[in-house]
Amino acid sequence: MTTWITICDTCKHNDWSDRGTDITDGQQLAELVEAAADGRNDVKTRRHSCLMGCTRACNITIQSTGKLSYTLGEFDPSQEAAEAIVEYAGLHAVSETGTVPYKQWPTAVKGHFVTRQPPLPKQE
Repeated sequence: MTTWITICDTCKHNDWSDRGTDITDGQQLAELVEAAADGRNDVKTRRHSCLMGCTRACNITIQSTGKLSYTLGEFDPSQEAAEAIVEYAGLHAVSETGTVPYKQWPTAVKGHFVTRQPPLPKQE
């Protein structure tokens, strides 16, 4: 089953304006995550403007139908973070429930989990 990574493309770290760049930290992270996920069938990406976790920029969600969903934040827009996010999403994709054992988590996602949401109930 496909797992979706939603990347907030409007996220900005507190020092963003001091760095004098027009590209948000979220846009940078989105580009890196998209490149890391390119060619995968189990992981898809999409961008969304504002996941409302501004104090924890950069934010992403990991979601799949019928599985636990996760919000992660406080990433730096780096290759290491992007690769870890995609690796975790791949593990989420093969999990029946969306639960990935802690010992399998890529190091670069540890400490970045903000929320876990249960799947929506099935419609009757």
